[in-house]
Amino acid sequence: MESILSIEQRNNVLLSMARLVNDQQNDILKANEKDMKGYDGHDIAMYDRLKVDQEKINGMVTSLEQLAAQKDPVGIERFHFKHENGLDIYNKTASFGTIMIIYESRPDVTIEAGGIAFKSGNKILLKGGKESLNSNLAIVDLWHKALQENKVSKAWVTYLNFDREQTRAYLKHRDQKIDLIIPRGGEKLIAFVKEHATCPVIVSGRGNNFVYVAQDADQKKAMQIILNAKTDKISACNALDKVLINRDLPGYEDFVNRLIQNLQQHKVQILGAKTMASFEGVEPVSEEEVWYKEFLDYKILIGDVVSGEEAISMINKFGGGHSASIITENKNEAHTFMSSIDAAAVYHNASTRFTDGFQFGLGGELAISTDKLHQRGPIGLQHLVTNKWYVYGDGQIR
Repeated sequence: MESILSIEQRNNVLLSMARLVNDQQNDILKANEKDMKGYDGHDIAMYDRLKVDQEKINGMVTSLEQLAAQKDPVGIERFHFKHENGLDIYNKTASFGTIMIIYESRPDVTIEAGGIAFKSGNKILLKGGKESLNSNLAIVDLWHKALQENKVSKAWVTYLNFDREQTRAYLKHRDQKIDLIIPRGGEKLIAFVKEHATCPVIVSGRGNNFVYVAQDADQKKAMQIILNAKTDKISACNALDKVLINRDLPGYEDFVNRLIQNLQQHKVQILGAKTMASFEGVEPVSEEEVWYKEFLDYKILIGDVVSGEEAISMINKFGGGHSASIITENKNEAHTFMSSIDAAAVYHNASTRFTDGFQFGLGGELAISTDKLHQRGPIGLQHLVTNKWYVYGDGQIR
């Protein structure tokens, strides 16, 4: 690892990159068009993630500019102790060193994750999927131009154009020290990385998010939240997959029927537990396995419960540890739910679609971790650091 760059150098590179992305966006769009033509389109979630349009270009530029405006996360004092023998002991944040990011389909990760890693003083190894190769290479070319403009080595941002076998071999016999690996993608990718990595791995896990409509729910809020969380962006890991409805909800049957009709208007396939089989438009499912699945599709599973305790139990059993929301006007029940759910983000009367680095005020995210160490939920600039002890003495011995 090279000596850490000054915050001025890092910010200047980010601002150069923002300008280059804006000025040369046509090159990115043309490269993405090649990727889109080469994709067979069978997975609508991957198709959505793969596509780069004007909105995504604008998001890339905004992400880089926001990162440049944020404070340096490196060298922040976390602890200070003055020993009785005169030693001055500090603990400060420090860069990891070299971070490898393995991801599927999303060219904007090449901007956002790369920018966050770089701003926090880390060297970045980017390993994107073959479906987005042209887009990623076009963006990495801009990274290298931004680095060169500021007289910084291109080695700070490296693209690994490897297939699966080459990636496996690299993880086992890499040509440099890697301090942290973050896989962003499906469960197969995560399992592959965990099997072959020989350094710490932060899992950006599956969603499989739940909404619980409690007995005291405002039904208008519940309807709006469910429809938003399910249909706003089905390719997002914060999208909704499961809905649990308390049987004692006033007008329970009417609410379920209206929910089914609204979901059908958005062309959502509606699966239901056995107890929901009497509702028209619901496809009954009996296999427990479906409750564990993240759909990433216009598909939802609804079920009923008799209590908040049952809802909490089901969510903790089947959920992906990502996001869960309770819809209720009872603040005590909301507090119990939010305290008891084992997930990175818990909500009261709000859509799960907000679990996102931008929405949480982090200026973007490297990933959304469903692990509990060292950071849970959106991993922003502030979290992509470790720490180091600085001890100042004057000849002390123990």
